[in-house]
Amino acid sequence: MSDEQQGNADHQPPSGASTTGTWNGVDYTATAAWAVLRKKEKPAAEMFSVSYVASSPGTDRPVTFVFNGGPGASSAYLHIGLVGPQRVELPADGTVPPMPPRMVHNEESWLGFTDLVFIDPIGTGFSRVIETADTADDKTDKTDPGEYFGVTRDLEAICEFMGRWLSDNGRWGSAVFIAGESYGGYRTARLTRMLHETTGIGLSGALLISPALEFGGLTALMGRGDYEVLPWVDILPTMALTAVHHGRSRAFAPGTAVADVRRGAEEFATGDYAVFLTRGAAMPADERERVLARLADLIGLEPEFVARAEGRVRVDQFARELLRDERKVLGRYDGTVTTADPYPDRSMFEGADPTLSSIKSAYTMAVNQHLRSTIGVETDREYSLLNLDVVLGWKDDASVIYNLPVQGATDDLRYGMAVNPHMRTFITHGRYDLVTPYYTSDRLRNLMRLDPGVADRLTVRHFEGGHMFYAWQESRRAFTSAVAGFVAEAAGPR
Repeated sequence: MSDEQQGNADHQPPSGASTTGTWNGVDYTATAAWAVLRKKEKPAAEMFSVSYVASSPGTDRPVTFVFNGGPGASSAYLHIGLVGPQRVELPADGTVPPMPPRMVHNEESWLGFTDLVFIDPIGTGFSRVIETADTADDKTDKTDPGEYFGVTRDLEAICEFMGRWLSDNGRWGSAVFIAGESYGGYRTARLTRMLHETTGIGLSGALLISPALEFGGLTALMGRGDYEVLPWVDILPTMALTAVHHGRSRAFAPGTAVADVRRGAEEFATGDYAVFLTRGAAMPADERERVLARLADLIGLEPEFVARAEGRVRVDQFARELLRDERKVLGRYDGTVTTADPYPDRSMFEGADPTLSSIKSAYTMAVNQHLRSTIGVETDREYSLLNLDVVLGWKDDASVIYNLPVQGATDDLRYGMAVNPHMRTFITHGRYDLVTPYYTSDRLRNLMRLDPGVADRLTVRHFEGGHMFYAWQESRRAFTSAVAGFVAEAAGPR
């Protein structure tokens, strides 16, 4: 063995842990472990994962690899919010629970129909870059902590981990699925191509939960979108649904069926509103006034406010203005959730978002309780639920021309579904998600030019709730039932 190989062999990640359990009659082993990723055959990073494998000798169960997004988010949101055998207890409407949070049996776990592997990308959870004494003074060889904070390297790390896990666990004969939420949905779409091309892992199915498939719309809605059209078209139906939910719509009466609101809002968004956004000052004044008035009625804001915004109402503005007279602010990740505005006299909202910031402590406390007490992980590392250093340091490491936008994922998804003629895809959103609106995926699906045979393998279905719609009890149950059928059909008879 060479010195280099010996150095690799000598590196030992932290000790993992395992325990056994039973979920609704399914005996399983839960294993928490670190896998060593490599750069030029040298240890570069330690990727943490938790797997749940059913103790069913003689059966060939599917295996699903699960991750969240951010980028910079650990897998805890899906792990203890939806998919794992235990979950954090939330009120039925997905609002913040009292502290400390309780872990309870998860009736909607996917363990009933697939083994599970939860992946924490580098920089999240317990996953870390390796900095060794040998490379500490060698700037040309040292692994940059931010190296994994980039589009391509992040995807390569997940590919490397998945291949390693399948080999270590003798599961190359299993039906393989991937599931990702938010930026994790972007990862999932890109991986349908990359896994096939670089690792030879043929997927049976891919699940995209509240995905961000393309990024132009997100940028416009969060900042300057004066010259954009599509982001405003996409967000309007969600704003309209939210206004009806809070009884502020002047276009639809409270209690109007969701399907009717969606249909009316989508028709307006892709019709008169899209023309207004495209023509700008070229549209006659009377037509502009008519469109702005209809827009104000649909989203429940004052006509004067909508006119001042030139018909482009940002998400943060909408979230603060809709219930301003009640001193309430909407959650951006779930427009049905509200919080009190602690500083109503200030021009900018400076409080915590009630859907992401407010829920952070519940998930952090619950996942630490689950990993350290239930599974038995012993480490002095802090579990990073959402690492802002990753978010702020993220880069497009595949860009070759400075003025090209970050590569979207829709093309790769189309490629992945074409090259793998049996893979099925499930795309889903919460209807009140103001961050990754459902209509973006609906619109992209309609632009994918899918062959009828390919289109039959794509399911797009949305549920009540927000970005993490599975926090709503009824939506969690309905989604899990739909996923069980999806996995059974995609995996086929084994």
